[in-house]
Amino acid sequence: MRLTLGDFARAARSRLDPEVWDFLEGGAGEERTLAANVEAFDRLWLRPLVLRGADRPETATTILGRRWDAPVAVAPMAYQTLAHSMGELATVRGTAAAARVPVVISTFAGREFEELAAAGGSELWLQVYCLRDRSMTRRLIERAEAAGFEALVLTVDAPHLGRRLRDLRNGFRLPAGIVPANLDGHDFTEPAMHARAQFAQGLDWSVVDWLRSVSGLPILLKGILTGTDAVRAVGAGADGLIVSNHGGRQLDGTPATLDVLPEIVAAVAGDVPVLLDGGVRRGRDVLAALALGADAVLLGRPILHGLAVDAGQGVTDVLNILLGELTDAMALAGLRGLADIGPELVRPTVVRPGGERV
Repeated sequence: MRLTLGDFARAARSRLDPEVWDFLEGGAGEERTLAANVEAFDRLWLRPLVLRGADRPETATTILGRRWDAPVAVAPMAYQTLAHSMGELATVRGTAAAARVPVVISTFAGREFEELAAAGGSELWLQVYCLRDRSMTRRLIERAEAAGFEALVLTVDAPHLGRRLRDLRNGFRLPAGIVPANLDGHDFTEPAMHARAQFAQGLDWSVVDWLRSVSGLPILLKGILTGTDAVRAVGAGADGLIVSNHGGRQLDGTPATLDVLPEIVAAVAGDVPVLLDGGVRRGRDVLAALALGADAVLLGRPILHGLAVDAGQGVTDVLNILLGELTDAMALAGLRGLADIGPELVRPTVVRPGGERV
């Protein structure tokens, strides 16, 4: 019986080849940032209120004009066919069976945009890596928009891929048949080498204007870690921000996303939605992120774990566990709805001299 997202992680590891597991699960460098994303949530205590009549909390929210059943979306993850042959198709279907929340589809998805849109039930967003060949990036966006995708998520922290030591030690190469279904040409076998050859490495803030010239869809910037960049992003015309360190897969040594979230929320002062990814593993983690100002979170690796264990049903199960934990935690914390969540809900761990944590 799998009762937590950790249960799914352990089951997925037993089903995947070790090199594939390392590619999906690993981070950059010594993986300090990868670990910090999870540990940041463990440093917070929740402070419940009582006698609030909160037996059936309401989790629905509205972001960018669309109603979500809960403040949770599925993060973009490349090559999901590594976890299961149905890849993103199973993810989209499995998400729709659990809740009406967005699924962000990677530029390097293993299933075609049109097929995913035809699956129905989930709002789809396109994650964009801006390629050296802008015409190829334009075609991707146009295809996604024609298929009914509803937002663009520009990844801004990846002029090339981070130094991922697990992959280097394993000599990782994509298995035969694992290719991005929506890109033409190029050798994708070694993701890091492909990125250095094909990613646009000299991007500046004008890329937001370029995206706006290509599409009328809302644009979110993913990879914001400072208040300074948050202000510049809003000034450049971004419709939303995603506080992200790429799941610890780019520059090792950057802070946990939860730790920088309050700075970014304060900087934008409600002008645009602020979402967060990295380290979310429990319903109470969602609460903590919302208490510190996030409008929603994106769930990444646990979705891949569910996919590896039981295709779409595994994705549904993972989301149902998380959303069940969220509802349960809200009720026990005396929260009737998301509007009740504020910074007073959380208290950081205090470390006393000698290392005792209280």
